[in-house]
Amino acid sequence: MTTNPTRAGRREWTALGVLMLPLLLVSMDVSVLYFAIPSISADLEPSGTQQLWIFDIYAFVLAGLLMTMGSLGDRTGHRRLLLIGATAFGAASLLAAYADSAETLIAARAVLGIGGATLMPSTMALLRTMFTDPGQRAKAIGLWSGVMTAGIALGSVMSGVLVEYFWWGSVFLVNLPAMALLLVLGPILLPESRNPSSGRFDWLSVPLSMAAVLPVIYGLKEIPSEGWNVRYVVSITVGLLFAALFVRRQRTTASPMIDPALFRNRGFAPAVGLNLVSAFGIMGSAYFTTQYLQSVLDKSALEAALWALLPSVPIGAAAPVATSLVQKGVDRARVVTAGFVIAAAGFVVLAFAGTDSLWLVLTACAVLAVGGVIVMSQIMDLAMGAAPAERAGTASSLMETGSEFGGALGMALLGSIGTAVYRHEMPASAPDAARETLGGALAMADQVPGLATVAREAFTSGMQGAAIGGAVFLAGAAVVAAVALRGVEVREPVKEAEPEQASA
Repeated sequence: MTTNPTRAGRREWTALGVLMLPLLLVSMDVSVLYFAIPSISADLEPSGTQQLWIFDIYAFVLAGLLMTMGSLGDRTGHRRLLLIGATAFGAASLLAAYADSAETLIAARAVLGIGGATLMPSTMALLRTMFTDPGQRAKAIGLWSGVMTAGIALGSVMSGVLVEYFWWGSVFLVNLPAMALLLVLGPILLPESRNPSSGRFDWLSVPLSMAAVLPVIYGLKEIPSEGWNVRYVVSITVGLLFAALFVRRQRTTASPMIDPALFRNRGFAPAVGLNLVSAFGIMGSAYFTTQYLQSVLDKSALEAALWALLPSVPIGAAAPVATSLVQKGVDRARVVTAGFVIAAAGFVVLAFAGTDSLWLVLTACAVLAVGGVIVMSQIMDLAMGAAPAERAGTASSLMETGSEFGGALGMALLGSIGTAVYRHEMPASAPDAARETLGGALAMADQVPGLATVAREAFTSGMQGAAIGGAVFLAGAAVVAAVALRGVEVREPVKEAEPEQASA
């Protein structure tokens, strides 16, 4: 049976503000080490491999455990899991800030990833529980999407400012006040929500899900910098094989981690796929624009990060405007299609960039981000509205895992296009290292007159080629969205069992 939605009041909106704190910090931690790594290297003297793990272990653990934690929260309670995750995140932040060895910092970053994997799906699941009115839920999800997108941009800037005036450990200590506030206010403001009839937890699905996610993301992340190396292709293939085993397990076990029934709703499967494509565009473009600001325009790392904040300004209005249009009766399929068209237009603008086009590139980034957030906010609302409240954690974790895949795929495919064009544009007489990457060329610029200019022009040509590819891909996604979402509306699903709730 269905129940009439209850409109949220001041308590729920205040609770949403509390939930935004961990979400902001978890998304910031993806990029918070951008400017801290040199100081960490000087202090802890990690090996090359250790430095890579310091940077990447957080995102790998986060991506690998999202589905596990989303499903676990549905069974044990999202508020409980959120508070456990906040405790782990705070403790790991303290350990990371005062780490005295590379091994300790790697371990702390791994625990941060575990904590982040509990926090992200729990925030969305609790949002789904608190906001049962479709209009209010759409507004709340729009805020959620904007905070998560902005957090990645803010993380790099905050790390630059903190490292400039304090020591590298300060980039982790900023997590502590927010987590402490969550631990104090969470039990008071947040309801508990879980599915008491979800069955036993399928522990075999945990390693299967990680074996499916991690090898694919690892391979996709490495391809842009090193090309389609055999070991990365093998890694992706192995991950896809485990993905097939994972899907088979979900279809055959009595208590699956990811219930296949979620995908029987007409709107849910398209939402997962289109969310992946949106992340493809946003992260694929970021792979080039961050390098462009630093290596082509010769900005310092902090200058580049500060300039990169400008495209984030219009993000705050994008999701609310899209939500308002849908609530006024504009078909959601048209709004999502328009979002993809806007994002594709951002790629078109980027395709006209030259080697001295700061404002044009920033404009392209802003247009891309606005289109992406329009898509993400509406697609997330569609997915969460289609999922039963008792499976909100599972649904949220699937969307977020799809975003991780989409981002890695965007960097891999668009990065490969850009790299191919770059190598084609570089003269055959250039040193091998210079023909591989722009960074390699700039490192040798003092030895070869004119090499830096040629390399920057070649990189810009590669960015233009990737932008054309991205525009075509997103234009195709706009067509798919128009067809797949036609007539799809958010309808509250029939509950299988009333989720257990309590206010404290």
